[in-house]
Amino acid sequence: MSAAGRRVLVGRIVGLYGVQGWVKLESWTEPRAQIFKYQPWLLTAPGQEREIKGIDGRPQGKGLIAKLPGVDDRDGATALVGQDIYVARELLPPPGKDEYYWVDLEGLEVVTTGGVALGRVSHLFATGANDVVVVRDGERERLVPFVQGVYVRSVDIPGGRMVVDWDPEF
Repeated sequence: MSAAGRRVLVGRIVGLYGVQGWVKLESWTEPRAQIFKYQPWLLTAPGQEREIKGIDGRPQGKGLIAKLPGVDDRDGATALVGQDIYVARELLPPPGKDEYYWVDLEGLEVVTTGGVALGRVSHLFATGANDVVVVRDGERERLVPFVQGVYVRSVDIPGGRMVVDWDPEF
């Protein structure tokens, strides 16, 4: 499955900073200030999206702030609060051994160690203990803990397949 054309959610605009159009960010990159190295951003809100280049940003207190081109006052910045920040998947560094970007797992065929097809990875979500893979087959949805070596036995991104040790009836 190709990563070309895919995008990854890396943060969100969560508030205002000052009166000159700066915004506060929540970043999910590691380290969190790395979000500024991945540009352009695709800002999304319900029913709209736009690409932004030339973002300036820095750490401020316990968070991050950013100045987006063309946003020069508090009113302009207010319109951005709540928008998600995506970047193209190809801008991100390759994951390490046994590490995966969630976007790369989405769409993989999921089969049990016994060869029973369970469906495809719809999406993942985080819980306090571990991430969870949501597998859908059109009729039902299964939630499989993403615990490598226990429930997730193998991930073959080029082959488009994930093998899990999971009871198909569960």
